[in-house]
Amino acid sequence: MMDVDEQDATQPSKQQPQPPRNSRISAVVVLVDDNHPFDLDSYISNYTGRTAIDRLTHIISVCPSVAVDAFVLAVELIQKARDPSLYQTLCHAYEQVSAYSDIKLPNISELPAIQSKWTDDTLKKNHAQKIKLEAELKSYSNNMIKESIRMGHRDLAEFSRSIGDYPSALKHWTKSREFCTTSQHVLDGCLSTIELLIEQRNYSHLPTYVFKAEAALEAVASSAANAAKADNTSGAGSSRKTSAMGPDREILQSKLDFATALGQLAQSNYERAAYHFLRLSSGTGGQGGLGDWFGKLVSPGDIAIYGSVCALASLSRSAFKAQVLENLSFGVYIEQESHVREMVEAYMASNFKGVLETLSKYNIRHTIDIHLYPHLSTLNSLTRNRLVSLYFAPFSSIKLDRMAQAFGWSVAETEEYVVGLVRSGDIGGRVDSRAKVLQVRKTDHRAELFARAIKTGVEIAKTNKKLLYRIKLQQAELLIKPPKGINTGQNHLLAE
Repeated sequence: MMDVDEQDATQPSKQQPQPPRNSRISAVVVLVDDNHPFDLDSYISNYTGRTAIDRLTHIISVCPSVAVDAFVLAVELIQKARDPSLYQTLCHAYEQVSAYSDIKLPNISELPAIQSKWTDDTLKKNHAQKIKLEAELKSYSNNMIKESIRMGHRDLAEFSRSIGDYPSALKHWTKSREFCTTSQHVLDGCLSTIELLIEQRNYSHLPTYVFKAEAALEAVASSAANAAKADNTSGAGSSRKTSAMGPDREILQSKLDFATALGQLAQSNYERAAYHFLRLSSGTGGQGGLGDWFGKLVSPGDIAIYGSVCALASLSRSAFKAQVLENLSFGVYIEQESHVREMVEAYMASNFKGVLETLSKYNIRHTIDIHLYPHLSTLNSLTRNRLVSLYFAPFSSIKLDRMAQAFGWSVAETEEYVVGLVRSGDIGGRVDSRAKVLQVRKTDHRAELFARAIKTGVEIAKTNKKLLYRIKLQQAELLIKPPKGINTGQNHLLAE
């Protein structure tokens, strides 16, 4: 019999290697078939504007099966935008996927194209609009009117964002904060900056602006509460407070929680990301939780996927039940994606094979997400590890063929995977390679109890010895008293 502990440490385990964070998108390819369904039209209808174009471009990069349809839809949307460079990015993605894909794709010249006249006209309009806005800002600056200067920077920031000039947009949003006169102005500026960073997928700066926005939100809420008290005193009623910081604050807080969750996800803090995704308000019918961010940045179905996938990979079973299954607000989001509901139900029913099959079947839906795909391999690996550990937890020993049947793997695959988990410490057991049995490492609880008792006794004896020594010093009046006016804090034993 050969145990895991006696095997050569150089042997590879079943744990799948994780791709580096800076790996090219083209390294990931998914195909649409009967076992992996995907409806492009239904998916992209949940998004508008630049987010829809960015997602279509990403779909072209990773899913050649629908690259042609995605290209056509993206061209239609680009012609409604103000950024001609989007078409160049789209063409580059299509040419790249055509080069490495096994699927024969039409030449890009055979697909709908953006006319050069439209590009020239759009660039001229953008240039004229930029000159106009800069002239207005200069005029406002000469007049030294803070509110007008703030709005001038705001208009230039929104314009720069619409043409894809993100550095300029961020610069103007940052400058606008210098001319804010109220907490509401600061809050609006921070939220717009957060929205810009999410669209740009610049996650590293999100925590800074979320912190500033939360402080501004508290100031706005405090002002609204004070105004409501004043109205109540004068008999005006509390309708002002309700209208100012009622459902609006819930939406604003949800936006900040969503931004925080994306920041945690980008840092691979999946447990904290899960808690923030799961605490998002659903609003009315799942359509009011994030307000105008639904469609512009994300869809309700995305929230369900982000929260459930991160929860499966990081939360304990009891925490998963409390935060996902019993969370009525998040349940509204789950209803947007039927496969998420199936996955949650399978997990709570201990149907781990069903969980893995659902993850595999809808892998396309998860891979095409622009925020989730860099972490998908790691999340799936963590989920598999957790499921195997949960399955083995009630047993002192179990045959590998039974585990293989429960997860839909072969016995050889199951053995290699379990060996990897034992070596990594996720499972505290030993593998009998001949009998094909996984056994728990036997722990001598009696020996552990005696060891703890002896250790405690030694510590008590040392403490008593120090106390007796101090008593003798006091009896002999050998203790040195500290000077008056000095706070010595807690008395320490001289023996120490």
